[in-house]
Amino acid sequence: MIAPSTPSQRLDGRRALVTGAGRGIGAALAAALAEMGAEVSLAARSRNELEALASAIKTSGGRALALALDVTQTERLEEALLGLPPFDILVNNAGTNRPKPMREATIEDYDAVFSLNVRAAYFVSKCVTTRLIAEKRGGAIINVSSQMGHVGAANRTLYCASKHALEGLTKAMAVELAPAGIRVNSIAPTFIRTAMTQPFFDADPGFEATVLSKIKLGRLGRPEDLMGAVAFLASDAASMITGASLVIDGGWTAE
Repeated sequence: MIAPSTPSQRLDGRRALVTGAGRGIGAALAAALAEMGAEVSLAARSRNELEALASAIKTSGGRALALALDVTQTERLEEALLGLPPFDILVNNAGTNRPKPMREATIEDYDAVFSLNVRAAYFVSKCVTTRLIAEKRGGAIINVSSQMGHVGAANRTLYCASKHALEGLTKAMAVELAPAGIRVNSIAPTFIRTAMTQPFFDADPGFEATVLSKIKLGRLGRPEDLMGAVAFLASDAASMITGASLVIDGGWTAE
């Protein structure tokens, strides 16, 4: 008898696109894919940040290139992405949050949150999967959602609504794209300490205590806490996983 062997999580020979890759979670996820052997295209608006990250990845022995791109400019996505070789892996990480009471949220707030958190993910996915289907190639898409895509929270109606929408999009895409061999999953992190979230903690010292009271593991998340999950979902080790949401919330939604 030959003992079964664990499927590899290596990504050698595959091309990955990570949106919102300039800093924080996006930078960590891009580094994780590069460490597993993927050639990673780093997409964001700030070319300087992207080039610095690409240089750091190359110094570590990985392969990366900067792709200055505003994913909310839907009309330019096709021009920017369809002319490139197909991507085997897509991480829809670009996102934003404008926390405030529902009665204070404006139309501009609504449009900004949904344009980046939902619309951009939809149309970037459309561009990437169009190429994969045309070339009869499988692939993996990972949408960066949130624990707030599974629960509700005061002062976060727009964010929660957008992340619930992203979870629905993940499931619908998984069903539609499965016959083409394209898997679609999400990760749903708790509060991760990044440049985007730090101002919320700085503005209200009591906010961190409130958050920690809900995270059963007793600490905020770090970008590194998400790296293994994304590398796994992108790899052959997750070849039977699609339409799933991997909740990385320290136990927040368990209660």
